[in-house]
Amino acid sequence: MMQNKFVWYELLTTDTTAAADFYAKVVGWRAEQQTMTGMAYTILSMGEHPIGGLMALPEAAKAQGAPPGWMGYIAVDDVDAETKKVQSKGGKVYQPPVDIPNVGRFSVVADPQGAPFYLFKGSNEPPPPYPPMAPGNISWHELHAGDREPAFAFYADMFGWQKSDALDMGPEAGIYQLWSYNGGDAVGGMMTKMPTLPMPFWLYYIGVPDIDVAIETVKANGGTILFGPQEVPGDAWVINALDPQGAMFALVGMRK
Repeated sequence: MMQNKFVWYELLTTDTTAAADFYAKVVGWRAEQQTMTGMAYTILSMGEHPIGGLMALPEAAKAQGAPPGWMGYIAVDDVDAETKKVQSKGGKVYQPPVDIPNVGRFSVVADPQGAPFYLFKGSNEPPPPYPPMAPGNISWHELHAGDREPAFAFYADMFGWQKSDALDMGPEAGIYQLWSYNGGDAVGGMMTKMPTLPMPFWLYYIGVPDIDVAIETVKANGGTILFGPQEVPGDAWVINALDPQGAMFALVGMRK
């Protein structure tokens, strides 16, 4: 069952062609152009496995000052009911529930502290799960919250997510709370965001086979390294970065 889990990821950007080329070089995604209800949309896949999508940042969003960024889709049984539930718990609705013909129904919401995400119910079964640490997969979901504890309480109540280990990252970063969908392996972390960050947001980690090669590829193709490489449990290394259009993303991989 995929309910209450992240099932899709979408980049809203100011230059779709350049962004598709950047991620193809950095993580190996294949881009395939499609048209949905008159709107250009690019499917990003690793081999034959769809990972996410890419589309132009809407003009209305740009007019409101929204920067390019990644968004995650959380699968639910009833988009309308869950959208109302978000609102009842102090969250915001940016796009009320709407249908995408032959794809599904979705809404755009934000948690009570302002981190945005999609609620989604597909018309068809989602793609089968990809191995978590496989190159090209988005396998880690990190919330930079305004306040970690009430943020976790919101998602736990909405989706049944559960706490896993808690890591003390020191006096500046504080507690890093690992979480899982249903008490299994951790699939993400939550922390109180650094004061320098303008607003809460979700950050998504893409797997790469060699973190050092990926770092050089990011820099050689106009990206900017913001943080790392930093070693994390499991002998892996991570970086946080900006793509050339300014969307924040993260990479996780081994050192060879």
